[in-house]
Amino acid sequence: MSAPAVLSTRTGGCLCGAVRLSAGLTSHEFGACHCEMCRRWTGSSLLAISVPEVNVTWQGAENIARFKSSDWAERATCRKCGSPLFYHITLDGPMAANLEVPIGLLDDANGLTFTSEIYIDHKPDSYAYSGDRQRMTRKETLAQLGISDEEDLT
Repeated sequence: MSAPAVLSTRTGGCLCGAVRLSAGLTSHEFGACHCEMCRRWTGSSLLAISVPEVNVTWQGAENIARFKSSDWAERATCRKCGSPLFYHITLDGPMAANLEVPIGLLDDANGLTFTSEIYIDHKPDSYAYSGDRQRMTRKETLAQLGISDEEDLT
């Protein structure tokens, strides 16, 4: 089976410019995560696009700080300004090949389509995104990843 075709390449970077990226997108669809950890990490829901890790090149990689945020995932930030850079599932499986890159890092996020929301049952009632899209609860999200509902550490 061949790798998905790159549809477009987007560049981006952190707030201070110490970390820059080039990402070969295999999809123009992005989603939102409403889990408590993503909300604390970003100050709101995480709006991110899934990009194969092999399609991402970094400038300033020495400024990337990775930290294990759970038994099955890691997050990365800029060491200088603290900007969130990516979320990465470390469990074996197809999701481990991807980085979830915040669309706010992209120099041009035009032309992307908001298609999904996860942990919808954890979203505060103080905001809502309009439009029709796939919405999954915490339990549905974990089941898709093959994780027991009891071991949820996003």
